[in-house]
Amino acid sequence: MGVKVLIPTPLRPYTGKQPSVEFEARTVGEALERLTSQFEELRKHLYTDDGRIRSFVNVYVNDEDIRYLQKEITPIQDGDTISIIPSIAGGTTAARAEARAETKLSREEVLRYSRHLIMPEVGMEGQLKLKQARVLLIGTGGLGAPLGLYLAAAGVGRLGLVDFDVVDFTNLQRQVTFSTADVGRAKLEAAKERLAGLNPEIQIETYNARLTSENALNILRDFDIVVDGTDNFPTRYLVNDACVLLGKPNVYGSIFRFEGQATVFGMPGGPCYRCLYPEPPPPGLVPSCAEGGVLGVLPGIVGAIQAMETIKLILGRGDALVGRLLLFDALAMRFRELKLHKNPDCPLCGERRTITKLIDYEEFCGIRGQEAPVTAAQVPEVAPRELKARLDRGDDVFILDVREPHEYQICNLRGHLIPLGDLPRRVHELDSSHEIVAHCRSGKRSAEAVDFLRKAGFRKVWNLKGGILAWSDEVDASVPKY
Repeated sequence: MGVKVLIPTPLRPYTGKQPSVEFEARTVGEALERLTSQFEELRKHLYTDDGRIRSFVNVYVNDEDIRYLQKEITPIQDGDTISIIPSIAGGTTAARAEARAETKLSREEVLRYSRHLIMPEVGMEGQLKLKQARVLLIGTGGLGAPLGLYLAAAGVGRLGLVDFDVVDFTNLQRQVTFSTADVGRAKLEAAKERLAGLNPEIQIETYNARLTSENALNILRDFDIVVDGTDNFPTRYLVNDACVLLGKPNVYGSIFRFEGQATVFGMPGGPCYRCLYPEPPPPGLVPSCAEGGVLGVLPGIVGAIQAMETIKLILGRGDALVGRLLLFDALAMRFRELKLHKNPDCPLCGERRTITKLIDYEEFCGIRGQEAPVTAAQVPEVAPRELKARLDRGDDVFILDVREPHEYQICNLRGHLIPLGDLPRRVHELDSSHEIVAHCRSGKRSAEAVDFLRKAGFRKVWNLKGGILAWSDEVDASVPKY
């Protein structure tokens, strides 16, 4: 029967899109060696140059974290499941103990929250805790939308919203706080209006700014709980570090395509985000929702779980997701739970703390030596109008589309489709004597394709600057943008 190795979605392009692989193996090291021998492209994502498993990749046997064991010699047996979890991100009240002004529920609030009040687990006492609670939401988008709606409806007395973006048409598929009429408005303005309309009894504070090392501590300081609804690694690490330094719970959630994660970091005795992922992945390894997509309902599910965990912390009821990472697979409609352990050597929350202040998180998560991704500026480019002029003249230009087949169906330039992940094994389909222009959606993936082809000996190859989005803007507006 062998052991099963589960492949996370971001790494499936390197396994022929297989979600799992089975091997005969006696140790974790042997199983991973068989995996990377069969799929060579995985090796650089799982191992450092000196053969160590990368610090942003966690390995579980069944549901047990083996981070602090010797992974290479950890024994396994037939029927075991190995999970590779890369970064992509209880039961006690979190409300402050100091006395606050006496709070009561008005007659209207008693009616509004009546379904809470008749539950003995909530009751009048619990609803007053909700009214006294102060919760900060970092982001009002995919995760922030259900978070804001449910926490406002539940009667969390003071909601803080941090965002600096504007509503875009592409947001409406999943960011249910906003309507078509909100397109072009500041997200904070639209979100505040929507939440105030849902519950005028609560106080909503907005922070129209990008969260940075300079402002994070001041913004987070006056809140009891911080809920992370961000979509990038610098802000995830920033939120985590600020929460640990201030002693605030960090309700974490992340989403990608059909998969989601949730847990609670920063609780006494529990792990923090750095315990799970000491370092971020190399830039470009984990695509964003704009690059990889996300099913519209998924942030609703994960955001609702975050809202539930936040309410449990306020009420002091139930078992919070502390030391437990909840994984959700929407396609399989299956939840899994993995155990998390506090890292005694964590530089932030460990026994010998070395991080005592906020750092430059863009630098920490940015380009680092050989892990730097290829950028469009590093490869030869051609502008959309220039390519159009050459095609109109009848020049022999070969268009190489390195997107995925489902993207090609949305719109295309009638080019030859070879997804970026398939390019190494299909390079024989290209003629190096022809002039080749590679493109993707925005120019990022095609820059990697051009770099690969030039290293393979192709000399007459260019990247379409700005990708098919720029083509739509500058050449043919009938080409839909996505």
